[in-house]
Amino acid sequence: MACTSYCLSPCVKLCSSSSTKCFQFQKPFASSNNLRFSVGPNFSISSNPQGSKSSFFSTVKCLAQKSQPSVSVNAPTNAGQRVVVLVIGGGGREHALCYALKRSHSCDAVFCAPGNAGISNSGDATCIADLDVLDGDAVISFCRKWSVGLVVVGPEAPLVSGLANKLVKAGIPTFGPSSEAAALEGSKNFMKNLCDKYGIPTAKYKTFTDPNAAKQYIQEEGAPIVVKADGLAAGKGVIVAMTLEEAYEAVDSMLLKNAFGSAGCRVIIEEFLEGEEASFFALVDGENAIPLESAQDHKRVGDGDTGPNTGGMGAYSPAPVLTKELQSVVMESIILPTVKGMSAEGCKFVGVLYAGLMIEKKSGLPKLIEYNVRFGDPECQVLMVRLESDLAEVLLAACRGELTGVTLNWSPGSAMVVVMASKGYPGSYEKGSEIQNLEEAEQVAPSVKIFHAGTALDADGNFIATGGRVLGVTAKGKDVEEAQDRAYLAVEEINWPGGFYRRDIGWRALPQKQFATRE
Repeated sequence: MACTSYCLSPCVKLCSSSSTKCFQFQKPFASSNNLRFSVGPNFSISSNPQGSKSSFFSTVKCLAQKSQPSVSVNAPTNAGQRVVVLVIGGGGREHALCYALKRSHSCDAVFCAPGNAGISNSGDATCIADLDVLDGDAVISFCRKWSVGLVVVGPEAPLVSGLANKLVKAGIPTFGPSSEAAALEGSKNFMKNLCDKYGIPTAKYKTFTDPNAAKQYIQEEGAPIVVKADGLAAGKGVIVAMTLEEAYEAVDSMLLKNAFGSAGCRVIIEEFLEGEEASFFALVDGENAIPLESAQDHKRVGDGDTGPNTGGMGAYSPAPVLTKELQSVVMESIILPTVKGMSAEGCKFVGVLYAGLMIEKKSGLPKLIEYNVRFGDPECQVLMVRLESDLAEVLLAACRGELTGVTLNWSPGSAMVVVMASKGYPGSYEKGSEIQNLEEAEQVAPSVKIFHAGTALDADGNFIATGGRVLGVTAKGKDVEEAQDRAYLAVEEINWPGGFYRRDIGWRALPQKQFATRE
């Protein structure tokens, strides 16, 4: 039967045939229930069931836009064993994951919950804003309704709360660790104890709940020294104190003033390691691990690595500091002992291990600073634009314990992301400032992609900022310098008076370059 398929997003197709002469949903969007949702910025869809449960007639409404909507016409394809994927989260990391999954040949459709306006607008996924991702039963119900064959959990909070436990128990393949295994990130004390037990190199430390005892230890060790909240603090619970006074203040803010709530009821006092930081990622299937490409983040808010720590102001991949030899050392001395140790402790780890490393200046060897149990943000953005393998296929292999022998393909050259944040971040900041020229920015140079972290649409369809870190302006190039030039060309095209960005992302890889010339 002749069929014409209209692609409204990577996830939604309406199919018309000569027999019905009407547009109909194809699986997995067929449903017997009334339904209304938006598909990107251009369409809203409402439906009433007509006839069989496998298809229903729908009304497609074009929303008012400043530019005319476009609809591509594709020949019908045979989906075969392709999988429907649900990405949990709504930040820049999740946008990057949706972008990579959309390009995966084995992926039939991508949902993102809750997602954000930029993800929806770009067509990289269909966003489900009203799905409560902390409600395991609601997520399971959604997965069964839409035949979801893979859930990818982006943020740490749903993992620590046990979302992966519930999904796996319900028989839904889930890329992300159990709540027990997520303690690698959820408790720095847990991670440090694991390092002690299995001989994983890390900084010298002690854990305290008594502020006076913590200050006594700080006085004995001297400054600089690092004070960390034990639990999750949205990337802000680490204070690198250059003086004893700063360290005492950090202890008081966590243990006495509850600056980080329950996350700061216990603190880790850690030796200050001098060297170069790098991020190392590995996919883990419970028993085996395979490395991803390296990346380097920029945690401090200001140029020259000054000011308070943030969730990350930019990144590039690969990181020259992590040579192939060092990557082998990291796998053998840090990643694999962690995987084997977690298995021996009875909480096998399935997901991505993100090791924050310090390549120590005095020894040249890597030490583990911290673990995250999900893709880093913004490192995920540069990894996903470079990944050429089928992401959905690889993540499913991890869920099935089948990573042995799997290899990943990466584009040559480099990628860089520059984070644009709301003025005032990481402190208090205003929401609602308008952002313009995003489409133009993606066109200023080849291989530019803007990932949205904290955006929404106002009543007129304009993007506005709703978060601290708002955009991840990403570009690829033949080397770090070309990727950097392209990323900053795009950044400078964006009209957002309410935002700011670091002007020196990549400075460690390009130390000879004069970053101060950027205006």
